[in-house]
Amino acid sequence: MKKIILFDMDGTLINSSRDITISINHVRSTIYSLNPLNEQFIIDAINAYERNLARLFYGTELYEKDAKELFESHYWDQCIRNVHSYDGIPEILQEFKELGFHMSVATNAPSIFAKRMLEHLDIAQFFGSIIGADNVEFPKPHPKMLELLLEYHQYDAHCDYAWMVGDNSKDMEAAKNANIGSIFATWGFSSRGYGDAVISIPSQLHEIINKG
Repeated sequence: MKKIILFDMDGTLINSSRDITISINHVRSTIYSLNPLNEQFIIDAINAYERNLARLFYGTELYEKDAKELFESHYWDQCIRNVHSYDGIPEILQEFKELGFHMSVATNAPSIFAKRMLEHLDIAQFFGSIIGADNVEFPKPHPKMLELLLEYHQYDAHCDYAWMVGDNSKDMEAAKNANIGSIFATWGFSSRGYGDAVISIPSQLHEIINKG
């Protein structure tokens, strides 16, 4: 029997809000001569279930090539300047590794940035696989990302246990669509949400996972 834990990244494992905000505002200023947006607006927009981020951030209906390229080049350096893991995350990952649990990351962020940030914070080592939105045709809430990770861990629904831990309704729906348990984390970008379980600190994962 295996215990498999799939984690969202931004707002669950790490706080990347400051660097995302800086890079978006850099694009706004450089290309569009727009005033900066505040950090909470940007995070709320990213976490919204339905949204057009190009319109919200840059006033365009689609991401323009120049804006996309500038964001990516700027964020590559910026993304590791202020990012930090949430309190208790490195410790719980270490404990789960020692217990033999199988862990991976399913993020709607591009995988190149996800791996860079997790490696910078020295927690990439805990994950068997890190999948981003660029690795699948449809991101969360579509279950494909989770299904690929479950396949990677050789998940058997008849004898194994699996959970998705995240801070967004898309994470919870993806878990439901993949027929695994959902755990909503309130310490990150969203303080309220739903799931099979709702937790406020990482150590509460112990009780849920150990029951499985």
